[in-house]
Amino acid sequence: MSNSSKNIAYLGLGVMGYPMAGHLAAAGHNVVVWNRTSAKADAWVGEHGGSAAATPAAAAANADYVFLILGNDESVRSVAYGDDGVLAGMRPGAVLVDHTTASAELALELAEAAEAAGVGFLDAPVSGGEAGAQNGVLTVMCGGQQDHFDSAKPVIDTYARATTLLGPASSGQLTKMVNQISIAGALQGLSEAINFGASVGLDMNQVVDVISQGAAGSWQMENRGKTMAADEFEFGFAIEHMRKDLGIAIAEAERRGVDVSLTKQVDGYYAELMDMGGQRWDTSALIRRLTR
Repeated sequence: MSNSSKNIAYLGLGVMGYPMAGHLAAAGHNVVVWNRTSAKADAWVGEHGGSAAATPAAAAANADYVFLILGNDESVRSVAYGDDGVLAGMRPGAVLVDHTTASAELALELAEAAEAAGVGFLDAPVSGGEAGAQNGVLTVMCGGQQDHFDSAKPVIDTYARATTLLGPASSGQLTKMVNQISIAGALQGLSEAINFGASVGLDMNQVVDVISQGAAGSWQMENRGKTMAADEFEFGFAIEHMRKDLGIAIAEAERRGVDVSLTKQVDGYYAELMDMGGQRWDTSALIRRLTR
């Protein structure tokens, strides 16, 4: 390894974690991986090198940085705590970075547990989807202490184009909630717009090309507008995952007495699509409610 190389543990090799860990290995870091399904970890090692650990604690034992990207609060807790958990294995001064989209409550809990264990902590959910992970251009929203952020940022930047500290622990998760609320509203508006345009006989490919250059333009329009018009949804960020994220945001808003009525409405629309068998459809499939 070069002097800038670090010992890294990466836990969670799903559609996001697998390529994210791959970028770390390609950058010359010494990466130890762990996955609940060991075959996935073995496949990653076969492709990228490094090694696979039998337990989260073993993966974290010599790591300067431990990264998690898992399914939900409980899956993070199951990996973080206990005799085989990462906090039991981490050495003092290491930093735990949780990329899972999870609750603000969990972030505060982990920050306290990490401090008790003598290690740093960042809650650091990401945006950019599978393509962003594969291409190393994710947006990473961080909460935690400045010194932990400054230490981890150069490593995170291996697969990110924007890595920002938004405030103390839980600020990353709260920012991710803002992100998901924004996406839900944008996609509902885009769905209605494209459905209206198609209904009045416009060429929606041409329309999207034109209006995306003006005030209506957005990432969703540029990257999903034409596939929505073509009724193509077998890719992207799955509705079932979006509903998990929106559920977290809605629960936090209710706890704080904040009105997110549009978000609740869109979440209900996603529930309808799941009833139609659309659990794995991309979130842009909202338009299918209007065209069925």
